[in-house]
Amino acid sequence: GVVKSMELVVVMGTLNTVALLLTWYSVCPYSVLEQCGIKHPKPVPFFGNMMLFQNGFFDVHKDLINQYGRVCGYYLGRRPVVVVADPDMLKQIMVKEFHNFPNRMSFRFATKPMSESLILLRDARWKRVRSILTPSFSAARMKEMVPLITTATETLLNNLSTFQESGESFDIHRCFGCFTMDVIASVAFGIHVDSQKNPDNPFVHHASKFFSFSFFRPMAFPFLIRPLSALIPNKGREEMNSFFINCIQKIIKQRDELPASQRRRDFLQLMLDVRSSAECVSLEHFDVVSHENGQADVQGQAAEEPRNVPSGLEHESPRHAQSKRMMTEDEIIGQAFIFLLAGYETSSNTMAFVSYLLAIHPPCQEKLQREVDDFYTKYGSADYSNVQELKYLDMVVCEALRLYPPGFRFAREVEHDCVVNGQFLPKGVTLEIAAGFLHRDPEHWPEPEKFIPERFTPEAKARRHPFVYLPFGAGPRSCVGLRLAQLEMKVALVNIFRRFNVVACDITEVPLELKSNTTLGPKNGIFVKITRGRNQVIYNNSFSFDFL
Repeated sequence: GVVKSMELVVVMGTLNTVALLLTWYSVCPYSVLEQCGIKHPKPVPFFGNMMLFQNGFFDVHKDLINQYGRVCGYYLGRRPVVVVADPDMLKQIMVKEFHNFPNRMSFRFATKPMSESLILLRDARWKRVRSILTPSFSAARMKEMVPLITTATETLLNNLSTFQESGESFDIHRCFGCFTMDVIASVAFGIHVDSQKNPDNPFVHHASKFFSFSFFRPMAFPFLIRPLSALIPNKGREEMNSFFINCIQKIIKQRDELPASQRRRDFLQLMLDVRSSAECVSLEHFDVVSHENGQADVQGQAAEEPRNVPSGLEHESPRHAQSKRMMTEDEIIGQAFIFLLAGYETSSNTMAFVSYLLAIHPPCQEKLQREVDDFYTKYGSADYSNVQELKYLDMVVCEALRLYPPGFRFAREVEHDCVVNGQFLPKGVTLEIAAGFLHRDPEHWPEPEKFIPERFTPEAKARRHPFVYLPFGAGPRSCVGLRLAQLEMKVALVNIFRRFNVVACDITEVPLELKSNTTLGPKNGIFVKITRGRNQVIYNNSFSFDFL
């Protein structure tokens, strides 16, 4: 009896200890935001405020900021997140004090090739790879990408012609998804596919599978995902990863066996060319957005290299720095793979949103078509240089990105305890930049729900705070592929609106229903009709493009 009583005491004591530890573990992180004076909704143990976001982030951001202020917070599982919608504070975070926020939110459950991508690389490795990649997106390099983009554009135009001839309504978002898939396959992987006509192509099949995986739930429980992923392998993910890794390894081997003159000029080849190249750029040139847009205020700040460069890179010897500029094969594969994540939905969604907005605003579409008609009286075809002259097209794309930014939220991790604009931010907290909210902030955008491309005239942009419009981010961690994304979209759109009218139909959603668990996109597709444009040229396979 005494032994059993002792055993019962031990068992009860153990259970009580476990219960106390679980209780502590479930509530211990939920004092961080309050200690910083940051207002937030009350969290639920273990889950935090996850339930708020089960239908997406876009509208919830607006509600949080309106209720709790422009610096507020929530808990994603046990992870404290500070939402920032103050443009002055964002200027400090993203540019002036970049050394305190050099990394994106960590994803410890990520596996290769995702873990080797620029989005997830950190500190010294990120800086090294970014310094090598940035020259690959120069204007000169983009001119080499034009033949690949125009080939995919030709396929897109053929597919749209089919819908014009039938007169039926169709999901133009799906068409742009296929077009973007074709561009990514060609530019990043060196593979030619027609994903609309060949959905069973192995590349298309595995790329589509990539977007069926949810990254939302693991983000909330990184402390569980890592051990579980080791115990319960995800065969689908492993198969997908193996396909892309083997695919790129095979292409790399083939390219290395060819003479330089016979190697295909694509993004993959540009990375292979700089595997051990001395060509790289310094941190001040990482801010592609500022240099591209000519935002003097932001660019001036971006040109100041932060005093505290991540991980001691400021003390590298020339010989050591040279040796670290090489890209490993894993890193090359990671950058090609991230094209799928960073390039597919963002570009296809934007082109679909542009088409939707022009379909429901016919006067704006007519104005764009007049500009396109004038363009083709001067040029036989679109290339990297001359599409820069399409000012109204640029305004239309910018306004579409304001209303519907695919990357409507992005994160930074606090590297050190610091104070920004009077707000204390502890090490390890995740900052979430609320770009989607800022893009519709009535303090900066009169009648923010309206589609008004003239908001992006040079005069209007000069009067506006540069950090209330962030479709591609800002600062050294801005989107490295900005030029490629703009080139891809403009070449496609100028050709479409030269030949076709995009027309709203009885099943076109107004207003448009959106999904926002990851990127911002149309929830139910975008259904429109295509009609023959007033100056449509006869299109056939011999259509001429300028490949220079």
